[in-house]
Amino acid sequence: MYSAFLVGKAPNDGWFNYMPLGDANFSPGINIDFYALGLIFMGISTTGGAINFIVTILKLRAPGMTLNRIPIFVWGELAMAFQIVFALPLLTLACVMLALERTFGFHFFNAAAGGDPLLWQHLFWIFGHPEVYIVVLPAFGIASAIIPTHVRRPMIGYTYIVLAELATALIGFGVWVHHMFATGLPQMTSAFISAASFMVAIPSGVQVFAWLATLVAGRVVLKTPMLYIFGFIATFVIGGVTGVMFSSIPFDQATTDTHFVVAHLHYVLVGGSVFPMFAAIFHWGPKMIGRMLDERLGKLSFWFVFIGFNLNMFPLHILGILGQPRRTYTYEEGLGWDLHNLLSTVGAFIMGFGVLLIIINWFRSAKHGEPAGDDPWEGETLEWATTSPPAHYNFVTVPTIRSKEPMWDQPELTSEGQPLEDGGYALTDGHTTLSTSMLDAAPQAVVHMPHDSTWPFWLTCSLLVMFYGMLLEFAFVAVVGGILSALSLVGWFWPRGETQET
Repeated sequence: MYSAFLVGKAPNDGWFNYMPLGDANFSPGINIDFYALGLIFMGISTTGGAINFIVTILKLRAPGMTLNRIPIFVWGELAMAFQIVFALPLLTLACVMLALERTFGFHFFNAAAGGDPLLWQHLFWIFGHPEVYIVVLPAFGIASAIIPTHVRRPMIGYTYIVLAELATALIGFGVWVHHMFATGLPQMTSAFISAASFMVAIPSGVQVFAWLATLVAGRVVLKTPMLYIFGFIATFVIGGVTGVMFSSIPFDQATTDTHFVVAHLHYVLVGGSVFPMFAAIFHWGPKMIGRMLDERLGKLSFWFVFIGFNLNMFPLHILGILGQPRRTYTYEEGLGWDLHNLLSTVGAFIMGFGVLLIIINWFRSAKHGEPAGDDPWEGETLEWATTSPPAHYNFVTVPTIRSKEPMWDQPELTSEGQPLEDGGYALTDGHTTLSTSMLDAAPQAVVHMPHDSTWPFWLTCSLLVMFYGMLLEFAFVAVVGGILSALSLVGWFWPRGETQET
């Protein structure tokens, strides 16, 4: 996908690639072929990665980490992975159909030949709206992981938050048509989707109220991670409110393809995902690099990012109401849009400077920061029991968990892992871990984990050869790439001195 820019053939029909504009008649050349084939390959790899997440979370938990002791952050990752498994194959299928239509003359989306261009929109948005939650659900989990540590009390409403994460993932599959309210779909269909679009706000609201209740009931330590969490809650709520507005069919039709949509999208995704990600950098950064990030520089970066983002995006709400279409880079004078666009541009530069400060802070602290210690925040979850940065084996002995907040409730946990006499499991036979039961995380077997290998690199190179063979319609090159890919997979999975019994 990225190599398309190197040869001046980047996809040129928008990120949604609506048909029939994306077919060979309206978009000749190989630009959209990069889009179709690239997304097919990335869809397969991402779906495989999501299955990996699911299996790891359900089968490789620490002993005693029952379902009701899994950290909320991990629940967010699990909900995200399930959404990927059920949503992304539809986009992959749509791209396969697009590639067949462009290359071999199929007519899936050609109305003149019996196809339907709206079929592309349905397949795309059945993936496209769950994609918003795929991005946001892990960020919700980040917020629910950071808040208890920095307010010095367990999260209020653990069960309700977990159910809300899973409910968001489920209901998110029933709202895709609100991206298509302006296409003339049957009124009854639109009414059901409108109701679901209103309803998806409920589980998000449950989590917001749980975060606020925990903040009120605890004692907030206002470090940089918490500043970004406060920024996240404020901006995400604004984005959520405007999202509920789109559930109303008349309002959605009035603002479709205006800058109001752009503002809503960025308040949800930047407010709901990027702010928690920055919070995570400052929260888990000391664990990753073994040194504390600079607090003064961190707080300064927050204010630049927060003020810059709101100055960048809030005026776009007004521009949308005033009628400026999205995806316009120039316009005539005298339309009343000039000041708002100027403010938005200034805000973008301010936010960019804030992000630059974060990058400077990271690299400067990695070399000259104050040593972090194993548990600089006095956190409650298991990662703070390891060294900073963690050893490649994580724990000398795999600890047994008896609480949702093991670092607060199990004093025997130390930076060296849990001693054997306290119920830990020593795994000294190579690169191994424990497999546990799905419900109560009872130890079942010792599992050999993959070792470092060059085979994934060779598989990547082989897939690249196959990709370009398909892209340029060189059948021989594509076949050679396919054979090399198969051989790379065989080499990757070939057993080396191990039997099923060991």
